[in-house]
Parts: sequence; structure tokens; C-alpha cells
Amino acid sequence: MVRLEIAAIYAGVNILLLLALAVRVAGGRRRGKIVLGDGDADFLRVQRAHGNAAEYIPAGIAGLTLIALLEPAAPLWLLHAAGASLTGGRILHAVGLAMGPLNAGRVLGITLTWLAFLLIGGGLIYAGAAQQI
Repeated sequence: MVRLEIAAIYAGVNILLLLALAVRVAGGRRRGKIVLGDGDADFLRVQRAHGNAAEYIPAGIAGLTLIALLEPAAPLWLLHAAGASLTGGRILHAVGLAMGPLNAGRVLGITLTWLAFLLIGGGLIYAGAAQQI
């Protein structure tokens, strides 16, 4: 089942990204002696980079997995396009948010993430309907 392996690779990379962002939050809490709350603006950006990824990645992984399972109705290119867009978008957004409040990395990151969601959502509707025919 090559499709599930492809989805697993994208899922694995995104889960490792979540872990790296969580480690940054934990380190920031230790350095700033922040037990609870946001701390300063720099720590808030670190915290939001993790939170934002945690808000988008699970739904993306679920969608990629479903696309992988909807063979042959969902084309293989869709799995790669959505997976690469989600992964690239999440990486760019995290790096961009670490660099400052608003920059090209952050904007391009969310744009790619939303493109991934558009591909996943549209692909699932198309493939689900095609399975019924």
C-alpha cells in the first residue's frame, strides 16, 4: 500500500515539527521561568507557533490518511500536492513566526496550509462521491 506509506511520511514529518515546536516552548518556559501564561512577546510567538501547528496539523494528517485510503478515486498527485503543501506551509509558518510578527514566511506558510486544506477537502469530496458512482 504505497499510498499509506506516503501519507505516513508526511504525517511523520509534521509530528516531528510539532515536537520541535513543543521543545522550543518548554525551553522558553524554563529560560523565562514562566510556569503559566504567555510571558513576553518573543515567548508568545514561540508558543503560538506551536499552538498554530497543533491546530492545523491533526486535521491535515487525518485528511491525508483518508485520501490515501480512497484509492483509486483520489489521484496520487493529490496526496503529494496536499502533503507537500501542508508540510512546507507549516515549516514556513513556524520559521516566519519565530522571525517576527508579520513577514513573507508566515504569510506564505498559511497560504500553503490553506491550499493543502483546499486540496484535501475538495479531494475528499470528489473521491468520496466517485466511490458512490
